[in-house]
Amino acid sequence: MSVFSRSWLIPSDRLRRGLCFLSAALVVVIIGFGFCRMVSAQTIDCSRDAGSLPNPSIPPGTPHTEIPIEHIIVIMQENRSFDSYFGRLNVDGYEGVIDGVTEDMSNPDEDGSLVHPFHQTSYCTKDTDHSWNGAHVEWNEGLNDQFVIRNHTPGTRDGVRAMGYYQREDLNYYYALANRFAVADRYFSSLLGPTYPNRFYLLTGTSFGHIQNDFPPSTREFAQPTIFDQLNTYGISWKYYFSDAPVLGLFLPMFLRNLHKVAHISQFQKDLNRRRLPQVVFLESSFLVGDEHPPSDIQLGQYGVARRINALMRSSYWRRSALFLAYDENGGFFDHVPPPPACLPDDLAPRLTPDSYPADFDRYGFRVPFVLVSPYAKSHYVSHSVYDHTSILKFIETKFNLPALTQRDANANDMLDMFNFSEPEFDAPRLPAATIDWHKLSDCLRGRPLTESEMADLDDVEDIES
Repeated sequence: MSVFSRSWLIPSDRLRRGLCFLSAALVVVIIGFGFCRMVSAQTIDCSRDAGSLPNPSIPPGTPHTEIPIEHIIVIMQENRSFDSYFGRLNVDGYEGVIDGVTEDMSNPDEDGSLVHPFHQTSYCTKDTDHSWNGAHVEWNEGLNDQFVIRNHTPGTRDGVRAMGYYQREDLNYYYALANRFAVADRYFSSLLGPTYPNRFYLLTGTSFGHIQNDFPPSTREFAQPTIFDQLNTYGISWKYYFSDAPVLGLFLPMFLRNLHKVAHISQFQKDLNRRRLPQVVFLESSFLVGDEHPPSDIQLGQYGVARRINALMRSSYWRRSALFLAYDENGGFFDHVPPPPACLPDDLAPRLTPDSYPADFDRYGFRVPFVLVSPYAKSHYVSHSVYDHTSILKFIETKFNLPALTQRDANANDMLDMFNFSEPEFDAPRLPAATIDWHKLSDCLRGRPLTESEMADLDDVEDIES
């Protein structure tokens, strides 16, 4: 139980909405209360409840006949902000359309000097703070101005790494993918915090109180209902492909009941070839080398993702598929867009300690990269709708008319604005190879040999730049 009670620390969802709508109507700007800070510019609708159906006029589990997607594939990588990865799309394909990073933006350093966004030339930087406390400090009530200071080591200027960004020359495959398919510049992580709580939102629509990378205290936990439980209930096939340490394993009771639906990621290509791909697929990269979490070389993650996307495009499933590529959280890297308010997922308060930043689950995290890859994706399109990880759940729920897991996914945008179902482009595009710059990789390895996992991910690489 949290040491802070939601009843007095933060107003109830109903009360907050009522006060915020009232303040907007009276054009009252209540600066001192974070829960109304942005409402005059944007209100949120949290009226749909957990358990509600996308279409209550038809039975649950009934596929949406106007969504011709039969296979939904989800890839979630690690710890990159939108500005750090896709911020330069605003000058490379989406000029004047994408809300990206510019070099006149800045964050102060410890000495008061301004640090501007810059092209990061290292592909393996030191990690940056993306904890619950760290993310909230970096957010700084919407100023987004503490990224450098929060990541500063006394006696150094290493906090500047939080302001680095990559561009097409570094992420050639991702930039080509983003320019060919549909991207979103208002896709936010689900909370200001680290990996596990954000991934819990993707799996369950809530972090059920967790604000840290917690492990279950017993073999009876975690028992929070997941999207896979919903899929089982309504007879929808699924499979979870993992590389080394499946996050799904944290939900041990459900994991053990469904071991026949869990496989190593190498099985994905075999299932494509043997025409055994389920209706819903989650692909989890290696947490050791392939997920792009610092200090991993970003090239390795891009290469692994490219292999899986290219395999899908070459398969017979391509014409009926939609692949969602997202990142769990920003990883402590700069993004200039303040996260907006979000619906509370449930009645579970954050498991705060006396040292925790006092906040609730009523705000999204920072923006992260997102690409929708599908023959039905609008080509070269930018969505400005607000999404988070539960929007992926909402799309799955909308396709199969599944009951919402929580209030967060019940009220999430379903991402349909990124599709054009009437004019699909079935011919798979010719995308550049995801290259590996050996000199950059060698710098990241710092003389150590490649691990078995790294060698496995590069076993068929042909595009190594010398």
